[in-house]
Amino acid sequence: MKKNNISNKTIKITQIKSSIGRNKIQKKHLVALGLNKIGASKQIIFNKSTEGLIKKINHLIEIEKVK
Repeated sequence: MKKNNISNKTIKITQIKSSIGRNKIQKKHLVALGLNKIGASKQIIFNKSTEGLIKKINHLIEIEKVK
């Protein structure tokens, strides 16, 4: 697995697609990250556990680095 340069840093995730029609696990991952509707944003600490959640739903969210 590749190592990311943004490990243990804060990132901003924004939901850009709906969870309608997605499987239950993807919906639970969105809720676990604190996203509940399109346009919702959340700043989270990027670590291995959040990296796994993000990989599973990367087609539904947009990721930005926060300084």
